[in-house]
Amino acid sequence: MNIDTRIKFRHLLCFLEVARQGSLAQACDKLAISQPALSKTLKELETLLDAKLFERSKKGSTLTEAGVAFLRYAGPSVQSLRDGVNSLRSGEHEPVAVRLGVLSTVEGLLIPEVVCRLHERHPALAVSVVTGPSAFLLSQLRVGELDLVVGRMTDSPLIQGLAFEHLYSESMTLVVREGHPLLADPMRNSHFQDYPVVLPLAGTTIRKFADGLFVQHGITPSRQSLETLSIALSRRYVQCSQAVWVAPLDAVRQDLKRGELVELELGMREPGGSVGLCTNPVLPLTPGAQWCVQALREIGQEYREGNYP
Repeated sequence: MNIDTRIKFRHLLCFLEVARQGSLAQACDKLAISQPALSKTLKELETLLDAKLFERSKKGSTLTEAGVAFLRYAGPSVQSLRDGVNSLRSGEHEPVAVRLGVLSTVEGLLIPEVVCRLHERHPALAVSVVTGPSAFLLSQLRVGELDLVVGRMTDSPLIQGLAFEHLYSESMTLVVREGHPLLADPMRNSHFQDYPVVLPLAGTTIRKFADGLFVQHGITPSRQSLETLSIALSRRYVQCSQAVWVAPLDAVRQDLKRGELVELELGMREPGGSVGLCTNPVLPLTPGAQWCVQALREIGQEYREGNYP
C-alpha cells in the first residue's frame, strides 16, 4: 500500500507531541500553536489513516491501540529525517553522537566504564546520557529520542515491541553504614521494623525485586521509608542515619570495597534480575550507538565471566 502523500511532516510532529505530553494543552505549548489548529491537524491525520489515534477525556489524551502501533514507526521516521537534514546542512559538521537512556542501577559503575572505553576508541564521540525511570526512558526510545536504554527493565509493559538483549544478572542486597546495630544482632530479621528503609520508587521494575527480597527472607520492613531512584541521595542518607538500603549490588559495590557501607549477610543471595540494553528495532542504529552496543557486550561478557568489576 502506497503512503498517502497528503500526510505531512506537521501531522507527524503534532501526533508525536500529543503522544509525548498526553495532553493537547501541553502539546500546544510545546509546539507554539493554538488548540483548534492542533485538533484540526490530528483530525486530518486520523482521517487520512482511517484510524482513531487518541482517546480524549478530561484527564488528557491517551493513545489507542492504533495510536500505539503508529507511534512505533512515526517517532523513528521523524528522527531519521532530522538526522538526514542535519547531515546535509552545508558547512556544518555534526559530531558522531549516541543518546543513552540510563537507569539509576547502572549509572554508577557500568556506564562510566562504557564511556571510558568509547572515548578511548572514538575521541570525537559525543555521549549524551538521560536518566530516569524505565517507563519514561522506554517511551523516549520508542519515539526516537534515544538510541539505547540500559538497565533492568524487562518487567516494564512499555518494553513490548522493543528489542532487549541480556548483558548480565545483578542481585539486590541490604546495606547499612559501618557500626549499624543490626550488624551485631543475630536475630536481626525481627528488628528490621525498628529502622528506616530506603527503597526504589513504587511501580518501578527494580522495586519489584526489592519487595521480593523481603518476602524471600521473611523480613517485615519499617513503615518509615525513603523512596527514590537517586543513588547519591540513598548513599548519603544511609551513611548519616540508621537506615537500611535495599540496593542493587552494582550501585554499592565500590562502597563495600572501601568499607564505607556494609552488606547484611542473609545466608543466601537473591538470584538477581537481568541487566541489558534495549533498542528500537524500527530505528537503524547510528554508528555511535553501534559502538556503544559493542562496548556494552564486551563488559557484559566480563561481568558474566567474573572479570569485571
